[in-house]
Amino acid sequence: MKHFLLTTLFVFSPITVFSQQNLVETQKIETLSKVWGFLKYYHPEVAAGKYNWDEQFIDILPEIRKTENNEQLSRVYLAWLDRLGSVKPCKKCNPNPDKEYFDKNFDLSWTRDSTLFTKELSSRLKYIEDNRFQGKPYYLKSYNAIKARIVNEPEYDNFEYPDGKYRLLALAKYWNVVEYFFPYKYMADQDWNEVLTEMIPKFSDAKGATEYHLAMLELVAKTDDTHASLSSDYVSGFFGNKWIPAALKIIEDKAIITGFYNDSLAKVNDLRVGDVILKIDGKKISEILSENFKYVPGSNAASKIRNTLFKIVVGKSDSLNIYLERNGNFQNKKIARYNFGTLNYKRDKEKSEEKWKILEGNIGYIRMENIQIKDNLKVVEALFNCSAIIFDIRGYTLATGQMANNLIPAKKAYANLLYPDVKYPGKYYWGKAETGSNNSKPYSGLVVILVNEYTQSRAEYVAMSLQTAEKSVTIGSQTAGADGNVNPFEFLGGYKTQISGLGIYYPDRTPAQRKGVKIDIEVKPTIQGIREGRDEVLERALEYIKNRM
Repeated sequence: MKHFLLTTLFVFSPITVFSQQNLVETQKIETLSKVWGFLKYYHPEVAAGKYNWDEQFIDILPEIRKTENNEQLSRVYLAWLDRLGSVKPCKKCNPNPDKEYFDKNFDLSWTRDSTLFTKELSSRLKYIEDNRFQGKPYYLKSYNAIKARIVNEPEYDNFEYPDGKYRLLALAKYWNVVEYFFPYKYMADQDWNEVLTEMIPKFSDAKGATEYHLAMLELVAKTDDTHASLSSDYVSGFFGNKWIPAALKIIEDKAIITGFYNDSLAKVNDLRVGDVILKIDGKKISEILSENFKYVPGSNAASKIRNTLFKIVVGKSDSLNIYLERNGNFQNKKIARYNFGTLNYKRDKEKSEEKWKILEGNIGYIRMENIQIKDNLKVVEALFNCSAIIFDIRGYTLATGQMANNLIPAKKAYANLLYPDVKYPGKYYWGKAETGSNNSKPYSGLVVILVNEYTQSRAEYVAMSLQTAEKSVTIGSQTAGADGNVNPFEFLGGYKTQISGLGIYYPDRTPAQRKGVKIDIEVKPTIQGIREGRDEVLERALEYIKNRM
């Protein structure tokens, strides 16, 4: 009878029994990285800068490592919270009813994970979220009311290869910047929580400076953001700094020579425009791309390939062996490599400084790489009587979204934007960008926009504004898929890095990030076109205009 009674009480009791869970090292470091980052931006005392927060990570790390299960772990965190001081109820912490929030990027569900935290700890973390810091944040600078810049991070000298605890701190700092201030985190190929789990042992176990810096680069690449980057001499040294004197483009897993960094050295090595490189040092181009992709930030395949180009032929040795095809003939060649500085390459010499011109058939042509903000309205006005205007945005531009002012009759939204809410880190709210003005006589001709993988950031933003024109068409190939501003910060040790800071979407809220701008007519260069020196995208634009006239 006693046995039956005990069983009945166990089965039907409404009390949830907390079960201790043994934890492995990675789990413990993962929780510390998350709790530390959450408190950095949410806890009123911490977010106000009243603690040396990096030092707190280093000091509590040994305690976290000594714990064996979730109950012990939670006790350490609860004691830590007690030391930080009480959190007063917040009367201003309700979400602003005037803002439309975007929550796909927001996730604090880990604070309620019962396999890691006790109910008491989860409740304390939830209380801090609900009563979070509302003052001027110490670690963030909000300017123009829309951007969050990382500031006031401690500086570290001689941290090329810090000891393990500082390497883990470096990971936690970067991971949390992305967690709370990267609007496209939810779009990455790999779940950001899984990234942390994967990278902890790589940072902790890195043997030597080069391995550590490659781990940093791999972490940066996992954002899947073409804006992301890492400046490190160790990374440069790993890949090498000697180049062949030729520029390349990838077409169908083949590397095509499209031009030269030094004409005379290209001639010495018998390299010609249109040469198709099939193998390098015995490896297929597709193999080399695949090996390097994990170290290459990029929003899509087009931008990743673009950013991997130099790694295909760059190295440490003075030469490399290539297997190429030239006009149907196949041959092996040994090609010399040179320090890039000795190539004396000046990219600008290949560009015309001409901003715009009129082509045959009264077609206006604008080289957007040469356009400045001051040219925004002048350029369209100068070509206003042309039957069509081609905006060639196959590269960066300093123009702005207001360039479309003379193309449309009234104000029109061309983008929806996501702004970070510094009062509720991790959340974003919607805004919009408009172009145009009251204009009784807008441009009435065809608007043709040329794009490719070098159309990035502001160039993509400007393309979106030009697409508001009624008779617009976009021709080319997938753009870089990194719209919005650049948010720079540093890895521990002063290694410069960056991510996209604002979310950019079309008015229907289709994302421009990763996908790139919308394209109406896809045109990709061909090997034959490169050999013949043709601009196939421009040719297709002129053909389109001719057929519409």
